[in-house]
Amino acid sequence: MHNVGFFVYPGHQLLDLAGPLAAFEAATQVAGPPLYGLEVLSRAGGLVRSSSGVPVATEPSRDANVNTLVISGGDIAPMLLPDETQAVARLASTTSRIASVCTGAFLLAEAGMLDGKRATTHWRMAHRLQRSYPAVEVDADKIFITDRNVWTSAGVTAGIDLALALIEADHGLELTRQVARELVVYHRRAGGQSQYSPVSQMEPESDRIRIALAFARDRLHEPLPIERLADAAHLSLRQFGRAFRRETGETPARAVERLRIEAARVRVQDGSEPVEAIAQAVGFTDPERMRRAFIKHYGMAPQAVRRIARQAGKPEVNSS
Repeated sequence: MHNVGFFVYPGHQLLDLAGPLAAFEAATQVAGPPLYGLEVLSRAGGLVRSSSGVPVATEPSRDANVNTLVISGGDIAPMLLPDETQAVARLASTTSRIASVCTGAFLLAEAGMLDGKRATTHWRMAHRLQRSYPAVEVDADKIFITDRNVWTSAGVTAGIDLALALIEADHGLELTRQVARELVVYHRRAGGQSQYSPVSQMEPESDRIRIALAFARDRLHEPLPIERLADAAHLSLRQFGRAFRRETGETPARAVERLRIEAARVRVQDGSEPVEAIAQAVGFTDPERMRRAFIKHYGMAPQAVRRIARQAGKPEVNSS
């Protein structure tokens, strides 16, 4: 039997715990025991209050013997206390696979387990993770990322995608499909699919990066190589690339693509403007290129986004 331990701390997010736990539980129900043994852990055991105020019963981590360790997301300050990071480091030293959901990546990073690795977290916290832990290669554009034996996922419901991917790695595609049906969820969004991250709402720390984003937003129909953005920010290419990544968690090229696709999404949903015209207007130049970007970010082509918006009677698509 493969033992999965879910580590929580004061202020953890209930859904970051319950979503992945339910997926592993469903796998055991579908396949029959013994498949997964499940245990909720904390540093000292006992009742641990979640961010919503609901207490969760836990076992002390010092007594645990787990094969997969999953760190729940939640409030960052309490998870970074030395006692919490030391407890996780002790657990991880005897665990073959480690995973985090949402801001749980901060705990792994604080314990040094993400140094030199690619990782993701909730899109809203990606730039903070990159700024706080420069030895981590943060990719804000992924639902989940695997780097050697460490798995990290985006926020909240992405924890279910992460759990389904772990189950698939253990037992194959067919069981994962059955588990998804039991949970009444889409059969696992691919890890490479984009999480929703509105660049238009980003607020970088420095005026220079804000100026570069505003420059790009106003000129989406024009070519926007990194050289133009660096010139707008009055920085060298090297300085600009580093500062942009540090403050936004994105590369400049990826941020420009996000700005273009957000602008395109609004026009696709709001009217009957031809997709080809929208692609030209927002700088994709090629409707096929825009189609690929839509599938990457929203999991569907522009025509499907328009159809859903019309059926719903309101322009709203969220890929997370």
